[in-house]
Amino acid sequence: MHGPPLTRYPQQNRSDPGPSIESLHNQYRMTSIARLLVKLGLLLIVAGGIVYLVGKLGIPLGRMPGDLTLRRKNVVVYFPLATSILLSILLTLIFYLLSRFRR
Repeated sequence: MHGPPLTRYPQQNRSDPGPSIESLHNQYRMTSIARLLVKLGLLLIVAGGIVYLVGKLGIPLGRMPGDLTLRRKNVVVYFPLATSILLSILLTLIFYLLSRFRR
């Protein structure tokens, strides 16, 4: 029993200064980018679910009165003007209410 003393943590090499500030900063930046991508992915999933449910409920998003459709020989172009205005009003109201509750 004349080996090295049993320690809970391995001995650190005193000549090794550890990770640099720059590498820690890069690691933090990559972590924040990963979190942002996960949040954006979840947001897209929620938005897709809402669009799916709206379609199942029979709400004519994209086919409302005021949405313009141009049809030519080989081209169809949609201008969902009324749908865009309706979504803008709804999102403005939602974000306004969320900001009021956060105060």
